[in-house]
Amino acid sequence: MANTKSAIKRIRRISKQTSVNKARKSRYKNALKKMNAMIEDKKKTDALKFLPKLNSELMKVAKTGIIKKQNASRNVSRITRKIASL
Repeated sequence: MANTKSAIKRIRRISKQTSVNKARKSRYKNALKKMNAMIEDKKKTDALKFLPKLNSELMKVAKTGIIKKQNASRNVSRITRKIASL
C-alpha cells in the first residue's frame, strides 16, 4: 500500500491511464478484426474504404505508445498486401 501522498496520487493516475490505454487497445484490435473479416469475405471495395480509418487508428495507438510504431507500420503493410492480392 502507498504511504506517501505523492504515491497515492500516482496510483490514482495510473489506474485512470490504464483504463484509457485498455480502451484504445481494444479499439485498435477491433479495427484489425473488422479488416481481417473483410479480407476473408473478399470484400475488396469495403476493405479499401476502411483502410485509411484502420491506418489512422493504428497510428494513434502507436503515437501514444500502446504499440510500437514499427508494429503499426508492419500491420498496415501486411494488410495492404492482402488487399492487393484479392
